[in-house]
Parts: sequence; structure tokens; C-alpha cells
Amino acid sequence: MPGRPDEHPEKAAASRRQLRSRRRAGGAGLVLLLAFASAPQALGWGGKIRLVRKYRPGQEMVYETETRTTATVQSNPPTLKALLPPVPSALTSRHRNTVRVGTVHPDGSADIENRFEEFEVQSELPASVPEEFRNDARDAAQEFTRRLKGRTLTARYDRAGRLMDFGGAEELLGELEAPLRDSLREVLKLFLDQMGGNALYPDHGVKPGEEWKQKLSEAASESYPYSMEGESTLRYVGKTRYRGVKAAIIDFRFTNTLRPEARMLRDEDPLADLESQGMGIEMQVEGRGEGRILVALDDGRVLQNHSTIRQTLNALLKGSPNLSLPTTEPVSLQVNSETRLEMDGSGK
Repeated sequence: MPGRPDEHPEKAAASRRQLRSRRRAGGAGLVLLLAFASAPQALGWGGKIRLVRKYRPGQEMVYETETRTTATVQSNPPTLKALLPPVPSALTSRHRNTVRVGTVHPDGSADIENRFEEFEVQSELPASVPEEFRNDARDAAQEFTRRLKGRTLTARYDRAGRLMDFGGAEELLGELEAPLRDSLREVLKLFLDQMGGNALYPDHGVKPGEEWKQKLSEAASESYPYSMEGESTLRYVGKTRYRGVKAAIIDFRFTNTLRPEARMLRDEDPLADLESQGMGIEMQVEGRGEGRILVALDDGRVLQNHSTIRQTLNALLKGSPNLSLPTTEPVSLQVNSETRLEMDGSGK
């Protein structure tokens, strides 16, 4: 576009270049704004926050959860695996459940009712397992899921979101063979642990970027005969909105160690069966994991949890006259597993 008659040609050209530069900058700025608006991110609302779990009787949430666990077994000598029930090489579960806060106790703990509207599980056993056994395991899993649908489990959590105990599934689990029963109990416990918050709440206000640690400790119980010790490191990333709810973004990582309590193992448990034959067992499970969780700012309820958990079971076994082993030397067993969990909640 030509400049005004009294404007110098060089000044007119510079003016046009400035105008084009401003237009390009404006266009780039619009693109950046659109990119930022469409990407999930922490919002800069205020400074410190205080995360506290406040149970409200009658409050309901609906969760949709998917877990996938893969496992491998190694033993020395390899023939040891033949003495134990086969461990599923993969276990996938998908479920939708309605969570309702029931009784809130004077000590701050609460009973939470979990009604499973949908529950599907698929179990894969190693190719070396006979087809008949795989069919039986598949039929048992299908029967379990059919009977669990519509059933309500009751879990109790302390004021810090730690799972204290849960009931309502033992009758169903007790009808399954040991490998599948133990795997499904683990799936249920993992889900209930993560849904409750699992000791993520700090005892002080935190600011964006701040980290805090939580000790993880759990005594063995009749429903879960393993004691646990560990530590979790959490980091407050910032704030966001999740389905219209103001939420805190928390990144976490943890390590823990689980040990079996022999006196609480059921008679049909593989470890109890080996011990009954006089075999000495030294065993522990090392775990680690990481993930991101969204927590409602108003009452601390978990809105979303995406995490990965890895566990390694190491067992050292010593033979006995009652059990024939291919060697008189101590033998070892290692089970490695990885579980990916994706849990998304919404108000009902």
C-alpha cells in the first residue's frame, strides 16, 4: 500500500514492515493461546493449599477403572515352578462402581460402600499350563464377575485415606482356586487403596512445586496376610479443573516392602502348603511405583488416578525330607509383575 504523498518512501516501507511484523506476532500469539487452552495444565490459582480428606455422609461418586497386570516367573532350578500353582501371565480388569460414604466415626475414619455396577476380568495363564486348567480358570473368573456385579463391598478408611480393611468379597474369593483368588484379591485391594488416597494428604499447607513424604505402614490381617513398610514422595504440581471441580494435581512415587505373616496364611495358600511339608521359606516383595492423582480441593476426595506399580517377589526355599526337590541346595523363586491402573471418577 503506497504511503501518503508527503511521506518519505523509506519511512513508508518501514511502516509497512512494522505492521506486517505486528500482524505476524498477533497471529503467533493467538496460536499459542489456543495451544495453551487446549492442553491439560496446572492453573495459577493462589499460593499454598491445604489438602484434607473430609468424609461427608451420603456423598456419592462413580468410578470407572481399568487395571492390567503382567507377570513373569523365574526359578532356580526351573523345575521348581512345577511344585507351585501357575501364576497368571496377564490379568485385566474393568469395572464401574458407585461409592457412597456411610458412617463417619468419631476418630475420623469412615465406612465407604462400593457397589459394583459392572465388573469384567480376563486372566491369561502361561502356554505351558494344560488347556483344561486354563478353561477351568476362565470359567471361574466369569462366574466371579457375574456374582460380583451388583454386590456391595464395604471398606473402612482412616482420616488420612489409608485403607484399614474391607469385607464382602471373601465368600466369592473363597470359591476360586488359589492363583486366581489371590490375584483378584490383589486387584480389589489395589483399587480400594488407590481410590481412598492411600496416605497422600500432607499435615501442612503446600505450595506449587513443594514435595513431602509419607511413611507407609500396614499390619498383616486375616484378609491380607502381608505386613508392609515403605515411603511415598509426593509433589504438588498446581491446580486444574476436572469435570467442573477445582482440583489439585499431585505427582507421586513410592517404594515398599511386603513380608508374609506365616501364622495368618490360609491352609490352601501355596506358601502355607510348602511350609506344612517342612520347607523353610524366606520371602519378601519389593515394590515401587509412580503416577499422577487429582484431588478435589473442597474435601480431598480422589477424582482421578493414573499410576504404574511394579513388584518383585523373591523367595529362598530350603528343602526337607517331606518334599522331593531336584537339589539339596537352597532354591530360589522370583516373580516380577507390573500393574497399570487408570481410574476416573465423577459425581453422581
